[in-house]
Amino acid sequence: MITDQTVRNGVDTAKLFATLDAVRGAPEAARFRFRVQNRWVSGTHSEGRVSGFYGVGQEQERNRSFVVEADHPEVLVGGDNGPTPAELLLSALAACLTAGIGNIAAARKVNLTSVTSTVEGDIDLNGILGLSDEVRNGFEGIRVHFEIEGDAPAEKLAEIVEQSRARSAVFDVVTNGVPVTVDVTPR
Repeated sequence: MITDQTVRNGVDTAKLFATLDAVRGAPEAARFRFRVQNRWVSGTHSEGRVSGFYGVGQEQERNRSFVVEADHPEVLVGGDNGPTPAELLLSALAACLTAGIGNIAAARKVNLTSVTSTVEGDIDLNGILGLSDEVRNGFEGIRVHFEIEGDAPAEKLAEIVEQSRARSAVFDVVTNGVPVTVDVTPR
């Protein structure tokens, strides 16, 4: 049973520490495979569906599926039915860092009252549009700014944000890259 003493910042710290202990005892349980199934709708509009994943040694099914719409704004020949894929990446970075902040603060017995962030990325469309081979297709730079309040000194709050950055899966992928393979099955 969860008590108020084990829940901090919405994080069940007893469950968090039990998970850490379980993975220490069985490191293979930490191997996860997340997936998104995507389908083209029209133009630049697509729909991603998130439901199952592999983790703790077996397939896992969520209580419900999530649909993520992606599109481009009209100025970029889209229908503006959702954020651009690049904006979804920025959102994923913000969400991953924020989740880490919540967990780390809870583990360190810091009560948070507010965490907000702004994530911006600069991109030159000459690369994507094929107008220049000297311009990269992706972001040239990304900036993350946090405003954080809690019952700890500013230095401790900054340490929590830094620890989240150091352990963020999305930050790692964005800053270190990851091998990506693409295959095609024509139908």
